[in-house]
Amino acid sequence: MSFHSTSTSRGRKAWSTGIVLALLCTVVVLISLNTGTIRLSPLAVLRTFLGQGSPDEAMVLFDFRLPRSLVTMLAGIGLGVSGAILQGLSRNALADPGILGLHAGAAFGLILFVTFFQTMKGPVSLFIPLFTFAGGVLAALLIVLLAYDRHRGLIPVRLILIGIAVAAGFGAVSLFLSLQLDETTYAFTSRWLVGSVWGRDWVHVIALLPWIALLVPYAIGQSHSLNAFSLGDELAVGIGTAVRKKRLLLLAAAVGLSSASVSMAGGIGFIGLVAPHLARRLVGPMHQHFMPIAGMIGLVILVGADTLGRSLFQPNAIPAGIVVAAVGAPYFLYLLVRTK
Repeated sequence: MSFHSTSTSRGRKAWSTGIVLALLCTVVVLISLNTGTIRLSPLAVLRTFLGQGSPDEAMVLFDFRLPRSLVTMLAGIGLGVSGAILQGLSRNALADPGILGLHAGAAFGLILFVTFFQTMKGPVSLFIPLFTFAGGVLAALLIVLLAYDRHRGLIPVRLILIGIAVAAGFGAVSLFLSLQLDETTYAFTSRWLVGSVWGRDWVHVIALLPWIALLVPYAIGQSHSLNAFSLGDELAVGIGTAVRKKRLLLLAAAVGLSSASVSMAGGIGFIGLVAPHLARRLVGPMHQHFMPIAGMIGLVILVGADTLGRSLFQPNAIPAGIVVAAVGAPYFLYLLVRTK
């Protein structure tokens, strides 16, 4: 079979898989909008969207359910695509924003924000992604500087080990700063960082949307560069790829996506690890095929985890981050054993 026919076949498979996942995303989001202390049937949701629902149904849907679902949707896409970028840049199957320490850096930025502003609600929330991005960039700079070898470039194994150490360091500093907060702010911040999306409203959607809307299309548009990185730096340079420039830009995009997602959805791990792996199994290794699928899988995982967390133990809700970790940790161990 020729390369062209193989590529065409994988493209058709990616499209068909994307259509199936789009339908699954729609179903998961509808279930999320229906689930909660006050149940809304699918017909009631549709009726309320068309402006024919009761005032109570409109309040539940537009003031509480819809902003929360949109935040989880956007964050799931951001984490899935960020993980795909990092795995492509590092050529490491275990690369993930959480494992590499980017989430810890973003959480440090969030704690700094709360220390200065003492709140995460209202219009001031628009600045949260900027603080988390700065924290993520600081973590990424430390990791790259410590993992870089002038003769061998970025060493994949060293990336993971240094990422774990950087995450521990930022975690310690964040814990120290959080202990300086008053009791109410500390409790709210702790719930936020563990991956609880309770209390999100439209200002949080507006804060997160530009990061996802700009950086995801950019990352997908750079799929050819990520494909070249998979060949190794020497071959990538040989086929005309500006390796250093593209690596820095794509790393900044990955940091921006993961940091912005953490700023609004908390430190949810493993989505950036699991989603690209599942996408690669479904549609193959070409980034232009599996990166959009990774984003859609991230959406399904995070919205599904939030829905399960809300519905399993009502009226007490389990944060989405805990549900994701319960599924993602065994999968990480499986990958660790498989890649020995």
